[in-house]
Amino acid sequence: MGCAIGCLALAFPRLALALVWLFGPVGYLSRPFPGLVWAILGFLFLPLTTLAFAFASNSIGPMNDVTPFGWLLVILALLVDLGLLGGGGRAARRRRDEEA
Repeated sequence: MGCAIGCLALAFPRLALALVWLFGPVGYLSRPFPGLVWAILGFLFLPLTTLAFAFASNSIGPMNDVTPFGWLLVILALLVDLGLLGGGGRAARRRRDEEA
């Protein structure tokens, strides 16, 4: 089940985040994000980073302590999220320039 969610997260991170919230272990997202606001903002703007931070704080190392490998995972997810955002903006600019 974990590998399926991991593969799904790369293609559809918001769907994977929703599935983890609905069917995952109790408290999996509430431990790393004590307030609901941070989880919602993560869902909207940086879903892969949100998943990576939840995984790093729950699964790697001692409870509620993110290891250096966990931070590396979060940084890689952040770069992927930012790359997807930048790529979408670049594609929109290219389409707009082609129409003109």
